[in-house]
Amino acid sequence: MLRLGEAYVHGWWECDKLDECINKVLMAKLDQKNISWRTMLDILKSKWSNQQSIPKSFSNVQKHYDIGNDLYEHFLDKRMIYSCAYWKNASTLDEAQENKLDLVCKKLELKPGMTLLDIGCGWGGFLKYAVEKYQVKGVGITLSEEQCRKATKECADYPIEIWIQDYRDVHKTFDRIASIGMFEHVGQKNYKHFMQVAHRSLKDDGLFLLHTIGENKSVHFIDPWIQKYIFPNAMLPSLKHIGEAIEELFVMEDWHNFGSDYDKTLMAWFQNFDQHWEKLKQKYGERFYRMWKYYLLTSEGAFRARSLQVWQVLLSKGARSRESYYR
Repeated sequence: MLRLGEAYVHGWWECDKLDECINKVLMAKLDQKNISWRTMLDILKSKWSNQQSIPKSFSNVQKHYDIGNDLYEHFLDKRMIYSCAYWKNASTLDEAQENKLDLVCKKLELKPGMTLLDIGCGWGGFLKYAVEKYQVKGVGITLSEEQCRKATKECADYPIEIWIQDYRDVHKTFDRIASIGMFEHVGQKNYKHFMQVAHRSLKDDGLFLLHTIGENKSVHFIDPWIQKYIFPNAMLPSLKHIGEAIEELFVMEDWHNFGSDYDKTLMAWFQNFDQHWEKLKQKYGERFYRMWKYYLLTSEGAFRARSLQVWQVLLSKGARSRESYYR
């Protein structure tokens, strides 16, 4: 798959419906026929060393999230939420992302005055929404300087603090914790540590919501093209990975899968990206356009093929009975 993507970026082949092409490739499991030496090397590296250590995590994040806020402003929704939207009863990307944010808030049972930690806060959109709608106080952490700069500006008039900080360095406690679209950067060697940090940072009667892309089987690597050009050292968890990480730490209160909604989310992102390309092309160039077109549309195909999922996992310390949920 690495050479296929590189050939597309170079303009050596074209396809009218790239998303559907990849959907058919994955449905036929053609991506599993051969494993390249590069993929084998990535597997061995993930087993031998921690590719998501604190120093490497900063570098990994900067290569994707610090390429320019203008890019993300032009293809995301108005709140700049860079994770799967929730399309139930929604007709636009803005509505679908607001649905997702409210779904998270309801699952967390937010109430006025609560303290909320957002691990991997992006540009601050979720925290700002939670403060506006549920009157909480928020702290967001990110490793991206560009995200921190914009989030700090956007949240300046709210009871929100934005920190450039690794999750492993959090030592305060909160009523509620959310992590939306960040766990994909944690890595298998750190899953248990991540959950231990969330556990020590959560008050005894608190709730923690984890929102992440998930794999249908346990793997130690992602698509080699995505690894090289889009998300360095990213890794997608499986049900087994998450289950082992939360064992003896959390009670799993709810597990919600709406992976099919990412197909529609990615379609909306690409339409925005393509529509606004004239404003971006002088800065980013034609090669970048083909690279991000390939990234967005092949990802769309992967979710359409059900090769990837989106999970929201609600966790507690089991300190109280759970009589009702968001539903």
